[in-house]
Amino acid sequence: MSGEYDLDSGPDPATFAAGAAEPDIDEETDNPVYAVGVGPGNPEYLTPRGERAIREADVVVGFTTVVEFVEDETDADLLTCGYKDEAEALEEFGERVAAGESGTAVAMGDPNHSGYQFVGKVQDAVERSSTSPDSQARQDAVEHGDPDIPVRVIPGISSIQLAASRARTPMEDTEFVTLHKSGDLESDMDRLAAVATEDERHLLVLPRPYDRMPGDIAKFLLEAGAEPDLEALVLEKLTHDDERIHRFTLGELAEHAGGNGKDDTPFSDLVVLAVRQPV
Repeated sequence: MSGEYDLDSGPDPATFAAGAAEPDIDEETDNPVYAVGVGPGNPEYLTPRGERAIREADVVVGFTTVVEFVEDETDADLLTCGYKDEAEALEEFGERVAAGESGTAVAMGDPNHSGYQFVGKVQDAVERSSTSPDSQARQDAVEHGDPDIPVRVIPGISSIQLAASRARTPMEDTEFVTLHKSGDLESDMDRLAAVATEDERHLLVLPRPYDRMPGDIAKFLLEAGAEPDLEALVLEKLTHDDERIHRFTLGELAEHAGGNGKDDTPFSDLVVLAVRQPV
């Protein structure tokens, strides 16, 4: 993928991350970068394996709001970023890993639920730096016959799992759709409409701040033909001290549609929408 994808333009890095299965683990030569899901924000939900990868790292990279949850777990150098300086932070992370430091990237929840765009960007940055002729990783690779530094995902507890528990929507009877990503959402919205109107399965949705919030999704589902009296739960800040569960019908929730800023919605960006079918 190096040479084709940069951090500001396509193709979708999630596709890059999912392009192949992880390589087999070689305990003697494996020195991977870890992509760790830190859970929903409550430190009690950080897994021991994820905590160890963070604690043992020389350098940790992630969005500021994520790193803040784990900064007390490590003495590593912390590279924090937002969307605007994400590319620069990951480039520095890749260079430091290529120079021989151990690296861990952190993401909220579980990367397998809604984080493959970030995993793909991490993997691309590591690959670009480690294949540079001047990198220590490249020199080591020549000696060991392996040109790649693997990126290994350490799963976390997702807010989706918490939401399924709170809403009592078992995953085998539920469709999960994430809108919490950049790019076009048309195919994802089509899936939402099909599930709510044809498949009649429960829905668990990660909204996108702030143009696809719970009210907007409810309005879309109604326009697609969903029943307005379906139960809709907005599960906010799960596992945090100020966790709240807002209970609506789908019709009532649709009254909160509109706008694309944080002042246009009564909900925070840490929400899951659950739409329950009758049981």
